[in-house]
Amino acid sequence: MNSRKKRINNPDFAPRGIAEGISLSLVNAILNGTLQGGEQLTEVELQEEFGVSRSPVREALRDLEKKGLVVLKPRRGAFVKAVTQKDIRENFRVRSVLEGLAAKEAYEKVTRTDITQMEKICRKMEKAAKNNDVPAYWELHNAFHNVYLKACENHLLIDIVENLRMHNLWYRHSGQYYEKDLQEDFLPHLEIMGYFKKKRISEKTIENVVRKHIELGLKDFVAYMDKIRPPGKKP
Repeated sequence: MNSRKKRINNPDFAPRGIAEGISLSLVNAILNGTLQGGEQLTEVELQEEFGVSRSPVREALRDLEKKGLVVLKPRRGAFVKAVTQKDIRENFRVRSVLEGLAAKEAYEKVTRTDITQMEKICRKMEKAAKNNDVPAYWELHNAFHNVYLKACENHLLIDIVENLRMHNLWYRHSGQYYEKDLQEDFLPHLEIMGYFKKKRISEKTIENVVRKHIELGLKDFVAYMDKIRPPGKKP
């Protein structure tokens, strides 16, 4: 229990509900790899960790189950969900379709301010890629895609994609030695930004461009998972 106290950063509960604060803290610990797939989350230990009663801990664990980050097993307790290739394939394939749709709906709605924001993010992404600063790059990567996602103004679509993106970050952090050419990944973002900026293509085409970009991410990640999977172990 002492090791867990050192690993999980306790949130400030003041601006949010206690259960929400616990959930956020555990989400962050899962996304950054502090809590590993298959690790058990014991209610009593979490109560001691956060200094709360059982009720908000249970509520937080149910929230994590809804997010797909935790598995609640009858009579056994809560466990951090282990990442599988099936999870990865399902996430990327669904997200590619929905993010493509978001780009299509945002194509005629993006403002000059949105484009300026994309340009600023791209400059920072390029710098992070050249420095091979993986954490900074993926944070900026997410911010770039958020520009057109917010611009689509479809709140249901935004909520679903944001949840899928959270899983995508979890998958990326699940491999400590994720090998990806950041500069190669960066180039499609310049292309996407250029299309939004100059409106040189149709809405359908920008949808396909974004879908292809995400589908390539799936190909790269599955190849990585194949590389690190122990011999004889099925995906």
